[in-house]
Amino acid sequence: MKFGTKVIHAGIEPDPATGAIMTPIYQTSTYAQSSPGQHKGYEYSRTLNPTRKALEDNLAALENGQFGLTFGSGLAAEAALLHLLDPGDEVISTNDLYGGSYRLFTKVFSRYGIKFQFVGMQGTAEIEAHITEKTKLIWVETPTNPMLNIIDIEAICAVAKKHNIMVCVDNTFATPYLQNPLDLGADVVMHSVTKYLGGHSDVVMGALVVKDEALAEKLYFIQNSVGAVPGPQDCFLVLRGIKTLHLRVQRASENAAKIADFLMQHPKVDKVYYPGLAHHAGHETAKKQMRGFGAMLSFNLKEDTAEAAAKVLEKVHYFTCAESLGGVESLIGHPASMTHAAIPREERLKVGLTDSIIRLSVGVEDADDLLADLDKALG
Repeated sequence: MKFGTKVIHAGIEPDPATGAIMTPIYQTSTYAQSSPGQHKGYEYSRTLNPTRKALEDNLAALENGQFGLTFGSGLAAEAALLHLLDPGDEVISTNDLYGGSYRLFTKVFSRYGIKFQFVGMQGTAEIEAHITEKTKLIWVETPTNPMLNIIDIEAICAVAKKHNIMVCVDNTFATPYLQNPLDLGADVVMHSVTKYLGGHSDVVMGALVVKDEALAEKLYFIQNSVGAVPGPQDCFLVLRGIKTLHLRVQRASENAAKIADFLMQHPKVDKVYYPGLAHHAGHETAKKQMRGFGAMLSFNLKEDTAEAAAKVLEKVHYFTCAESLGGVESLIGHPASMTHAAIPREERLKVGLTDSIIRLSVGVEDADDLLADLDKALG
């Protein structure tokens, strides 16, 4: 199936009981058994639920994987993967990443003897310099949040394979419409389903997708044992949202490209971070591993202060000042005080995340209205 067909049909069949085209919301916690241990494949909804199963199969197909797992949030999905590690294990992570991931790594799992190292991944030399016999996982986010750096997934996976290290790629920004890390050698793909997959700012969820059955079985065990699973209503909403994923991401990406060009010419803007721009350091890598440049971009102001950024966020109308991203509506945020507040300022500045950085999640509105909105806010 081509991608536009997968979002509608992959892993989804008419309901066998009624023929319903849309996967029903199986709002049940338990299932009848004809005899102890004799059931129709379902016994308890923490372990498996038909609505969730349809979504997990659909997500696996979209990422060209074999096994999908969903969780109550993106961070719950990350935590499940980290539960594969033992005290003393080491993780090499992107140094420009979502603040919640950084907090989970440094404030929660580091307490259990797991060591995290944050490095730039614009080449493989720095990664290889940090690999030890204890390195068990390389955590990749590309495009990165919020600096929109591009990491060469294939090159990272080649290094990891030499050392028998697992690679997980956070594919939230790109979505499976634009990028498929498993095809480039990754072992695990992670999504904050809350974002583009759900697409309508009405659900919180996370997901993991893998190809390897043995790895999948370990993760299913953790999913069931820890129990951070989503409910069937949320799974239904995501299944519905995914059906228009390709249409939404395509339109939003087209809008983002126009906005990036506009910001490049604005006298109050210092730098624009968007992989679709020819001067972007990761532009050629993005062209190689992505099918488009996405709808996320960041920029900073010549007046490089949090106060100057706040004034812009206060003046927009169609862009809403809010956390999150990936909905049909355009959002604007100040990473230093919002999504990345958990990262110390000195660490933020190392990757270029200055006090005036503004992050845009471009939606599917008319591009002219969005451009006029930003022009007015920038004054």
